Amino acid sequence: MAGWRQAVELAMTDEEIETLTALSRSRTEPARRVSRAAMLLAYRETPSFFAVGRRLGAHHQTVQRCVERAAADGALAALDERPRPGKEPVITPAAKAWLVSLACDKAKEHGYPHELWTTRLLARHAREHGPGAGHECLAHLVQGTVCKLLGQEEIKPHKVRYYLESRDAEFEQKMAEVLYVYREVQVLKKAAARSKKSDKPVAIVSYDEKPGIQAIATTAPDLPPVPGVHATFVRDHEYKRHGTLSLLAGIDLLTGKVHALVKDRHRSREFIEFLKLLDAAYPARTAIKLILDNHSAHISRETRAWLDTRPAGRFQFTFTPKHGSWLNLIEGFFSKFARSVLRHIRVTSKHELKERVMAGIDEVNRRAVVHTWSHKLAEAT
Repeated sequence: MAGWRQAVELAMTDEEIETLTALSRSRTEPARRVSRAAMLLAYRETPSFFAVGRRLGAHHQTVQRCVERAAADGALAALDERPRPGKEPVITPAAKAWLVSLACDKAKEHGYPHELWTTRLLARHAREHGPGAGHECLAHLVQGTVCKLLGQEEIKPHKVRYYLESRDAEFEQKMAEVLYVYREVQVLKKAAARSKKSDKPVAIVSYDEKPGIQAIATTAPDLPPVPGVHATFVRDHEYKRHGTLSLLAGIDLLTGKVHALVKDRHRSREFIEFLKLLDAAYPARTAIKLILDNHSAHISRETRAWLDTRPAGRFQFTFTPKHGSWLNLIEGFFSKFARSVLRHIRVTSKHELKERVMAGIDEVNRRAVVHTWSHKLAEAT
């Protein structure tokens, strides 16, 4: 007859009890860890393998093994499986290093028409060329093993993540010049709040172009939402293109007013037309300062020739650095305009598109919002 089982003395710290309690209530931890945490907590209250097993619906020997391991190795160590020797890895470290090195190349560098590897292509290449490179263990390599090995090294050769190379040696200096203009805007706003007028009237305009606005027409009427049938507007997949337009816009950073033109293109002549629009919009003594990028139309011979016809100091340009369009506040306006007025827009002609874009600008100006740049402004000292 078997003897009575001796109760195992199980000591746990407050931190371990707190951790086990949290694990026993978890909905995301593996079931085995949750079950073992509950066993240890239950055994701490009632040191009986049979009682805990009955309470939790587990065999008493399962509870005993869990408690004995907790007493020997620690309560938290008892939650996981013991390490097992397992089978010797088939893929040798040298073969794995060869495969990882191969994955860091482009597929086209190895004679394939593909730009990048797919895991299936990489597995096939390793099967065909691995044994010849001295790695016989790769002769039967499968796609799943490739995914596992690359995952261990956190390599994803089938994906591309983009970066932007800095190509402007004077980026910091040009950025500082733009930030100084924003600082001037801040100073002018504070002066206006104190009812102090500047000696020289100034208008500061953030300008850019938004090209490629598509004039797209539907080929069948849109169907409105119908309760219980379809919750959204329903649109036929087919459409008809009528061409594209460019929006030339500048936002006055002191008043929030948007000056805009809609043209077929955005060459020097269109940019000069926009400058004429600004010239007519402000009094003759006002200095008009523009923040804009280095588009060829902004620095062309035609543009410079027209600027020479204006009084000295009438127009002053501050250029953003190359790949520094994020420094221009007008970009935020374009983003919001595209997500509101231009979103899902359908028109019957380019003329209608132009009218609706200008109507959208008028709507913005009726509720003008003064844009403020604050990021890194404190560094423009």
